[in-house]
Amino acid sequence: MLKKFLSLSLAALISFAFLGCESKSKVIPNTVFKVSDLGHKKVGVQIGNTADTYATEYGGDTAKIDVERYTKLADAIQALLQGKVDAVLCDDQPAYAFVRQNPSLRILEEVFVEEDYAGVVAKGNEALLDSINEAIALMKKEGVYDSLFNTFITRTSNYHYQKKVTKENSKNKELVVSTNAQFPPYEYYENNKVVGFEIEFVDYIGDYLNRPIEIQDIEFDAVINAVSSGKADVGFSGFTITEDRKKSINFTVSHIKSKVVVVVRGENAIENNETFAEHFHKNFIKDSRWKFIANGLVNTLIISFFAALFGILVGVIIAQIRTSNEFNGSHKISNAIAKAYVTVIRGTPMMVQLLIIYYIVFASVNIDKILVAVVAFGLNSGAYVSEIIRSGIKGVDPGQIEAGRSLGLRFKTILLHVVYPQAFKNSLPALTNEFISLIKETSICGYIGLTDLTRGGDIIRSMTYEAMLPLLAVAAIYFIIVAGLSACVAKLEKRLKKNER
Repeated sequence: MLKKFLSLSLAALISFAFLGCESKSKVIPNTVFKVSDLGHKKVGVQIGNTADTYATEYGGDTAKIDVERYTKLADAIQALLQGKVDAVLCDDQPAYAFVRQNPSLRILEEVFVEEDYAGVVAKGNEALLDSINEAIALMKKEGVYDSLFNTFITRTSNYHYQKKVTKENSKNKELVVSTNAQFPPYEYYENNKVVGFEIEFVDYIGDYLNRPIEIQDIEFDAVINAVSSGKADVGFSGFTITEDRKKSINFTVSHIKSKVVVVVRGENAIENNETFAEHFHKNFIKDSRWKFIANGLVNTLIISFFAALFGILVGVIIAQIRTSNEFNGSHKISNAIAKAYVTVIRGTPMMVQLLIIYYIVFASVNIDKILVAVVAFGLNSGAYVSEIIRSGIKGVDPGQIEAGRSLGLRFKTILLHVVYPQAFKNSLPALTNEFISLIKETSICGYIGLTDLTRGGDIIRSMTYEAMLPLLAVAAIYFIIVAGLSACVAKLEKRLKKNER
């Protein structure tokens, strides 16, 4: 029955994807022809980008802009193509890359605002800041900067800087560079590697400092936090120098001038006539892009499995403390701490907890990100597991506990051999739901630079500017994992019921 259900569900997903890819794009007329037309229009921006600030504060000769914020620029462009927004505000070079990939879009000739880009270094790390500025000056003097600029920006050359200092030939500490690799031509993925103007720019800086480079691909709005908290040494991701940012972070010297432009739909939208096979090849086969999904799936399974084990351990301990207090009035201090822990964990979002553990608790510790995720998700799950187990224990007839006491059994013995086995059976459905939620919650790991299953799909979307197939693939994999887990638990429940007869 389960196999039939899975087969039908997957067939439905594939059919939906096929029909969606084969159908012609709906032509949506453009409504923005100049900057003054943006009043009362829905305009997409990336969260954390200065375009967000400009759009929010813009008055001009028009009414206020209706700002739609997206975590990724590629999502804003997809919304524009689908008519969900009327325009997108973004930096000029990424805009050119988007238009090259989507000929149905165009960029207004009128520039919204001009700005300067620079790298970011934490306050108090002036020695590194000075060294980076010296490297940039030397890079320009030697002509390396101009060669990179012509390759990535003007596209009139084919020069690529060859890094000399690597992990293999250097014993020096790595220079950790945070970026958001969805910002072509500054940072983007090519052949499963992060490449771009600022990446080779950083390679030169690493050679100047005689330090190997470690690229940390995280969400754009988390880059400055990573640098200021010490999780990264420097951040490069097209950061605009602003007075507000200067209060919390140091900027290197400006290395490029940029413009914020307006991307709109063209007057003659081009229909998408690619077949399903062509879409599939572009999203998964080309450049082995399926590996982003595969690697993300492995990380998701590792984090989910060990976080579940850690959560069960924490949950059992908390449930034991609270149950003992309710029956015997013991462990008063431990019970108060346990109650506070459960209240705090259940009262705050998982993403906030993950960021606190990574950027604050482990701020000064160089720890593996998978371990950080296991700890964060395990602690979160433990709070819910403890309440599930405690409710399962309460579901056991109190008369059995009294009967055990009348026989002279110790309270711990009663719990271990009489109460817990029955509580486990009572709690199994709720525990299953908790583990299913845990698997899906790992989708926020991208905020600390981990490539989980969801982020693997996001990376593909940033390369192809298509949403349907990557999202459907990720959804199908999550569905198979959850359905498989549910089937295993259902079999376990049947076996436990047989033992009751």
